[in-house]
Amino acid sequence: MRGKLRTFRSVLLAGISVPALLLAAPSPGIAAADAPGGRHPELPSSVYGGAWPTSHVQGVTVDRRRGFVYWSFTQKLVKTDLAGKVVGTVEGLTGHLGDIDVDDRSGRVYGSLEYKAAKSFYIAVFDGREIDRVGMNAERDGVMTAVHLHEVAADFSADMDGDGVFDGDTADTPDHRYGCSGIDGVSFGPGFGERGGRQTLKVAYGIYSHTGRTDNDHQVILEYDIGSWGRYARPLSQDAPHHSGPEHHDGKFFVHTGNTTYGVQNLQYDPYTRNWIMAVYKGKKEGFPNYSFFTVDGSAEPVRGEIKGQPVPETGSLLTLREAGLRDDATGIRGWEFHGSYGFDALGDGRYYVAEGRAVEEDGVLKQEGEIRLHRWTGKTPGPFEPLG
Repeated sequence: MRGKLRTFRSVLLAGISVPALLLAAPSPGIAAADAPGGRHPELPSSVYGGAWPTSHVQGVTVDRRRGFVYWSFTQKLVKTDLAGKVVGTVEGLTGHLGDIDVDDRSGRVYGSLEYKAAKSFYIAVFDGREIDRVGMNAERDGVMTAVHLHEVAADFSADMDGDGVFDGDTADTPDHRYGCSGIDGVSFGPGFGERGGRQTLKVAYGIYSHTGRTDNDHQVILEYDIGSWGRYARPLSQDAPHHSGPEHHDGKFFVHTGNTTYGVQNLQYDPYTRNWIMAVYKGKKEGFPNYSFFTVDGSAEPVRGEIKGQPVPETGSLLTLREAGLRDDATGIRGWEFHGSYGFDALGDGRYYVAEGRAVEEDGVLKQEGEIRLHRWTGKTPGPFEPLG
């Protein structure tokens, strides 16, 4: 989530194409039924994640079964309870920790982690059950492993102009396949077009804006079945990043949204509506609506079609934007005008935690705060959510 403004703002979700009446949510603080084994802890209308001397909050995820919230602060993972009490932190990261999501079954937290200078891109796996004190070290305390994503590294470092030179972390180049700048948004959910079944991890690319090229107007999402990832996961030495990870993905998908700035910042599957929600930074290209977030119809099967704008004609598995929200007549692109880029979590019952962030100064030290607030769907345009409580 490069380049986020350090200003206080509410970060809202969007993109659910169902009648508002059907999404009437229980009042804040009322517990919702859990999967087998009882009920979730009650949910407060807001949770404060603390102030930290790091970059701004990048993503949040709520472990409802166990009553914890995890916060990504770029170089630090923070664990609190639902009252905002800090339970522990994982520190010492020198790369960019982005969006995160919890695997409800295991309590492990999965997050995008980038080391662009080393052309290394990982899913960091944190054992949330073992995070029990402030100041735990990501390399030494046995709470984090990492799985390398070869497909991302290949697209990021692709020599598209054939000059034999890797141009590095810059948008001002024809290199980087599909404009790939790395990864950010992550979320668990069913396969695209599937109602249930095995939950797989979806990983969304960051995309350089670069208004002078035409091959960077799709969002790119990789799918991975993490069932075999035990063989790849390794502790990470940041001075010598390993490349242990699956050689192949389990699916690669494209969503034509038009231009964005750094692609999908937060990705989230909403089981209540079967939408995949993508929060982005607005694009800058003329000719596109440049919405700030989009919703993919999770009930629609991917279709084979053209990946528009590629230097060599190419086809791929295309996803469908939900027929909801704003519509740009010139392009047919659908989207919304809200920002979910600091983080959000779909709770599965028509309610959503939406993150806010702000810069504060404490004792002369600049810090970044994080907070999440409950929202519910209204279906209104351009802003389809309202706060609860």
